[in-house]
Amino acid sequence: KTQMSRLPHQARWSDIISTVEFNHTGELLATGDKGGRVVIFQREPESKNELFSQGEYNVYSTFQSHEPEFDYLKSLEIEEKINKIRWLPQQNAAHFLLSTNDKTIKLWKVSERDKRPEGYNLKDEEGRIKDLSTVTSLQVPVLKPMDLMVEVSPRRLFANAHTYHVNSISVNSDYQTYMSADDLRINLWHLDITDRSFNIVDIKPVNMEDLTEVITAAEFHPHHCNLFVYSSSKGTLRLCDMREAALCDKHSKLFEEPEDPSSRSFFSEIISSVSDVKFSHSGRYLLTRDYLTAKVWDLNMESKPLETYQVHDYLRSKLCSLYENDCIFDKFECAWNGSDSVIMTGAYNNFFRMFDRNTKRDVTLEASRESSKPRAVLKPRRVCAAGGKRRKDDISVDSLDFTKKILHTAWHPTENIIAIAATNNLYIFQDKLNSEMH
Repeated sequence: KTQMSRLPHQARWSDIISTVEFNHTGELLATGDKGGRVVIFQREPESKNELFSQGEYNVYSTFQSHEPEFDYLKSLEIEEKINKIRWLPQQNAAHFLLSTNDKTIKLWKVSERDKRPEGYNLKDEEGRIKDLSTVTSLQVPVLKPMDLMVEVSPRRLFANAHTYHVNSISVNSDYQTYMSADDLRINLWHLDITDRSFNIVDIKPVNMEDLTEVITAAEFHPHHCNLFVYSSSKGTLRLCDMREAALCDKHSKLFEEPEDPSSRSFFSEIISSVSDVKFSHSGRYLLTRDYLTAKVWDLNMESKPLETYQVHDYLRSKLCSLYENDCIFDKFECAWNGSDSVIMTGAYNNFFRMFDRNTKRDVTLEASRESSKPRAVLKPRRVCAAGGKRRKDDISVDSLDFTKKILHTAWHPTENIIAIAATNNLYIFQDKLNSEMH
């Protein structure tokens, strides 16, 4: 049922994938890693002869996006790790993408060249300027075919606008502006203007000792260029409208689920922090991920989520040890399928979860080398609580590997193709038979 291919990396710390993003057509897939590199994969054209050739992604281009820096004023090392990649909608033959590390956002142009000019009048074949006294006649330069070359060039550098670490970038539906968010502020940029940005959210208190929450993620509405949402470490979502005021510190809507006092514990605030927020393709719903659950919110209902999905509820008994090994601070991402009917998010042990919103069915699948043969069928996995009854192939919660975690996932915008980043491996799965992925 599920075709799968694995695109291997060498196992080094710098190769750990830190972001995954399809472009708007799904023909290109970009990954960023902790070493500051961006790898772009291109989907192969469909072959009518081979049933499984469709959906194969091969390396299209690799380039170094960010280098390690040092802030001498603050004696602070700035990692080269790519935090986020966002594609711009394609306007011409070239592709454009934004990539960011903790401080600096860059706009890159990705283009193809399969012809080269020959027959210069003032330059020789090596590109050196000729001695003008030797030029006795003029010739018309011509374009000659050459091997296809993918060129990646930096077009803009958006720097010096964030005091804290950038956690999100989001391109607006007007295709002219984008926003970048750090722990305490959100800035609005014009894609053509690099030397200034407009601060649209600032939650920094006058006295930092009064700080109670930070911004964890932010995204523009897919259709309304004036609306955006940002999530916080307190588990709240704030929908803001840029038509109301230049500074959107006063939100239009606040989405918050009241806490059950009976279940409150030392870990309540940590596990309620929202690590990712995504608008549905329709723009009607919000998908959020906190440590234990994924939630779907209706923009018209602020009081509670429309749906709550338990991602790995069996970890509730393990919160103490997860706090001690810092896993409780892991930031899992979430994704919608093209029709907004299925959601996906990652878990530990290289497991990832899918929830069908219509049938309420859910499945746990594993991205592993053992099952990474092309066209392998993925078997659903099941985790049983400690001391619980185990069926064949069940995995005990005590034997989960917390060093293997699926933090970054992406879903093709229209088809059932998903990309899963498992540490330093990129897995691509494709549902071949079903119209919906179960």
